[in-house]
Amino acid sequence: MKVAFFSTKAYDKEFMNRVNKQHEHKLTYFDTSLEVSTAILAHDYEAVCIFVNDKANKGTLQKLHQQGIRLIALRCAGFNNVDLKAAEELGIKVVRVPAYSPYAVAEHALAMILTLNRKTHIAYDRVRNGNFSLDRLMGFDMRGKTVGVIGTGKIGQIFASIMHGIGCHVIAFDPYPDQEFEQEGRVKYVPLDEIWKASDILSLHCPLTPDSHYMINEEAIDKMKDKVMLINTSRGGLVDTKAVIKALKYGKIGYLGLDVYEQEENLFFQDLSGHIIQDDDISRLMTFPNVLITSHQAFFTENAMTNIAETTLQNISDFEEGKDLKNEVKIS
Repeated sequence: MKVAFFSTKAYDKEFMNRVNKQHEHKLTYFDTSLEVSTAILAHDYEAVCIFVNDKANKGTLQKLHQQGIRLIALRCAGFNNVDLKAAEELGIKVVRVPAYSPYAVAEHALAMILTLNRKTHIAYDRVRNGNFSLDRLMGFDMRGKTVGVIGTGKIGQIFASIMHGIGCHVIAFDPYPDQEFEQEGRVKYVPLDEIWKASDILSLHCPLTPDSHYMINEEAIDKMKDKVMLINTSRGGLVDTKAVIKALKYGKIGYLGLDVYEQEENLFFQDLSGHIIQDDDISRLMTFPNVLITSHQAFFTENAMTNIAETTLQNISDFEEGKDLKNEVKIS
């Protein structure tokens, strides 16, 4: 099939081209993101492949449909950037990569926790400048801390198991709890209010839906422990950034680790080192010494990139051959 890839970087091309030797699709890569104004680039293609910050809203999908696009292939797990109702009405199939490397994301969440706790990023900079002082580098033992996990899909379960393995008490909330996982003894499901009140460390591993949008808001934060550590490696829209900034200023949130950000499409995956950042909220976040921000890199391992390429191109091949689309996204 002729496939137009949007929002591509050099590493996307490397892994897709390597795996495509087995599929022989005709791939064209565009650096630009997909939106209404760039949909024209998909003219004469049969499918488009998009990433987390591309915008497949109704207007964009209508333009794609007019140009003969029959398939949207997401090279990620999340699909909140696709208007599924519009896609269904237009007869455009949507497929995704549901699990490319859940270990990568879970391990990145752990890395953020340990970095914030033991302040290794600050110590690294100090030592390189000849400062060997231990002042303000005090951390705490992880063992015995209560870790709250929101969402226990594959990533959430792996993260919970890791935290249990280092001696933490793990509690979790999921609207669809996995009873078999709980019976293994590594996690206990509790109501959401108990998660807020009991957690020393809170990690988000749930999808962004209308129900979960801004689940971390002023009301939820007020119920949390003082100096709570909050980690988000899922989707930026789960967190009300302004509420979090307020909580950081007054010490309610003691540590914040973000690999995602609600306005990240204007920032992440770009080198803006020579530019003035126009986003006041993220600029404010970067002034706090107890905040760690990474640019949506939790997924970024060789294993994950290979799995993404393999699943994405297999999804496209299955569509082309009229096979059952096991990774199709449908309106629930």
